[in-house]
Amino acid sequence: MKTVCHVFHPQVIVSVFPAVHMDQVFVYGTLKRGQPNYFRMMDADNGRAEFVAHARTVERYPLVIATKYNIPFLLNVPGTGQRIQGEIYSVDKKMLDFLDWLENCPEKYQRTTVQLEVQDGLGEGENTPKSGSIVEAFMYSTTSYEPEWLQKTTYESYDAYGDHGLHFVCREDRSPE
Repeated sequence: MKTVCHVFHPQVIVSVFPAVHMDQVFVYGTLKRGQPNYFRMMDADNGRAEFVAHARTVERYPLVIATKYNIPFLLNVPGTGQRIQGEIYSVDKKMLDFLDWLENCPEKYQRTTVQLEVQDGLGEGENTPKSGSIVEAFMYSTTSYEPEWLQKTTYESYDAYGDHGLHFVCREDRSPE
């Protein structure tokens, strides 16, 4: 339940809402704009997410497409692969909890912090990071993968509709395991 305080002044009514803590999350796969799961980021039932900036990892990581469902996996093997491009979002606790559930964290993916180089700060407000600045955000990567995934093609930027020809299968369309 939200507490709302109303401050009355002659001819002015101001509503003051308690500050909501927002965490920064870096998304690089199907949750980005234009990708199959982006709608989940914008669904208010899942929580609140606000675009902050485009960014790329400071460190290199292998981003591969794997399994029969062609899922993008960012393998937690820093120093190999490529600098991964993605988007930073500010999310509330409800959205962060939803993303943990969606990413099957901590069993399949682990939520860790990562350093990012901001490519553009298209978000609004004084807290928008400047292009070229280094920021830290949460990122979902995995240490649970098949050894042969390290031999797969790595990608700098994931696109479910890319020329790789590997059609992503949405969660709702997958056969039960």
